[in-house]
Parts: sequence; structure tokens; C-alpha cells
Amino acid sequence: MMTTTINNIKDTFDELVGENIVITVEAGRRKTKTHAGTLSETYPAVFVVELSNNDEESYDRVSYSYADVLTSSIEVDFPDSDVEVVDTEEAE
Repeated sequence: MMTTTINNIKDTFDELVGENIVITVEAGRRKTKTHAGTLSETYPAVFVVELSNNDEESYDRVSYSYADVLTSSIEVDFPDSDVEVVDTEEAE
């Protein structure tokens, strides 16, 4: 089993630029918020998602750090791809 690192996550995201992505974020008090869109850009510490559900949002882009993914602060899913970003066995 390979240890998941920020570099592994970034490399995976680099390969998935242009893919559809769904991000679930904790919004406090047992509430979650879901952002759906396209992974548009990757940078050394963050990635940018162009939102597709911006009719209810006041913004059309969001960015998160790879550390958010590594620490499970956010949940990331690529619905059109069978890539698993973080090994679920290892995360538990």
C-alpha cells in the first residue's frame, strides 16, 4: 500500500485537469455544501474549480489546497473517472 502524500494528490489532480469534479465541504453544525464543476487549474499548493452550479452561488470559481484533501477536510469525487484520490482504507 502506497502512502498518500500531497505530491501524490497534486500529481493525480494534474492528470485530471478538465474533468468534472464534485467537492463536499463541511459548512458547520452538521451541514455540508456541495460544489460541482470542472477542475480547471492546478498550482503547487492549490487547485481551482470552475463551478457549474453558479446560479445559486455568488462566485464562479473556488480553490482548495491539496492539504484539505489529504486531511479529509473536504471530500473530492471525480464522477466521470474511476480514480481514487485518497486511499479510503488509509484515511480511516
